[in-house]
Amino acid sequence: MEIFKSNKVYNFMGSRLPFLGLSSILFIASIVLLITKGLNFGIDFAGGTIVQVKYEKVAPISDIRHVLAKKPKYENAIISKFGSDKEVVIRLSGTSSDLSTDISDRITKVLAPTGKFEIRRVDIVGPKVGGELREKGIMALTLSIIVILIYVSFRFEWRFAIASILALIHDITIAMGAISLFSVEVNLDILAALLTLLGYSLNDTIIVFDRIREGIQTSKETIIEKIVNESVSKTLSRTTLTSLTTFFVVVTLFAFGGEIIHGFAFTLVVGIIVGTYSSIFIAASFLVQLKFSILGFRAKEAEKVKRQKEKERMRAMYEKGTV
Repeated sequence: MEIFKSNKVYNFMGSRLPFLGLSSILFIASIVLLITKGLNFGIDFAGGTIVQVKYEKVAPISDIRHVLAKKPKYENAIISKFGSDKEVVIRLSGTSSDLSTDISDRITKVLAPTGKFEIRRVDIVGPKVGGELREKGIMALTLSIIVILIYVSFRFEWRFAIASILALIHDITIAMGAISLFSVEVNLDILAALLTLLGYSLNDTIIVFDRIREGIQTSKETIIEKIVNESVSKTLSRTTLTSLTTFFVVVTLFAFGGEIIHGFAFTLVVGIIVGTYSSIFIAASFLVQLKFSILGFRAKEAEKVKRQKEKERMRAMYEKGTV
C-alpha cells in the first residue's frame, strides 16, 4: 500500500510512443479479425432457435449429432455443452413454422433414442426481429459515442473530447476483437457488456482529464507532458484499486457464474484490462498527440473568469439601481 501513497511522478508520456505502438497493433489486429472472421452472432441478432436439454446422465453429444443429422430440418444443428456434462444446447438456424410450432415435442421425439432427458428452455427469434435488434444495438453504441463526444466537449475542450472518443473506440474495438478471436456468441448480454465498458472507460478517462485540467489551472508548468505525468501519477492509485476490485468481481463471475453469463463476464474482463491500460497510457497520450495548448487553454479559462466577474458586477449594479 505504500506504493499507492507515494507522490512519485512516473514518466508515462516519455514512453508513450511504444504504448501507442502496442495499441495500434492490437487495434489493427482486432479490425482484421472483425473483417475476416467476423462475430459469432447468437439468435438475438441472427435469428434461430435454441433448445436447452438436460440429461439424467452425461449427455451423449455424438449420439445427439447422429440422430439430428438424419432429419432434414435439423441436419445443420449445432450442439454444445452448457455448463455441466449433463446439459447441452442445440442451436437451429431456422425459425419456420415447422420449427416454431411444436419444437419442444419434435425434439423430444427425435432425441428419444439418446436417453432420458428434459427440455429446459426453448428460445425462438425470427430473422427479422434479429436484424432489427442488431441494427438497434449498433445504433445504441453509435449514439452513446456521439452523446459522450458532446458531453466531454461541453465539459472540457474539444481536444479532450476527441482524445476520449479515440480511447473509447480503442477499448471497444479491442474488446470486440477478443470476442471474435474466441468466438464468443454475441447476444444482448454482450451488447450490455459493451455499453457498460463505454461508461466504465469514460469514467476513468474523465477522472484523469479532470486532474489534468486542474493541474493546468493550478500549476505554472507550460509543458503538457509534465502536467500529464503528474496528473496520471496522482490518479494511479485510484485507477489501480478501482480496476482491481472490479476485475476480481468480474473474474469470479466468469469462473463461477455459469454458462449463461460467461460471455458477458468475459467481455467485461477484457474490457476492464484494456480500459485501465487505456486510461493510464492511451487517453492522455492522444491528448498530447493532438498538440493541446496549455497557454491557449489558460487564456480561454481566464476569459471565462473575466466574463463571469463582469456579469456579477453588472448584476450587483442592477440590484443597487445604479444601472
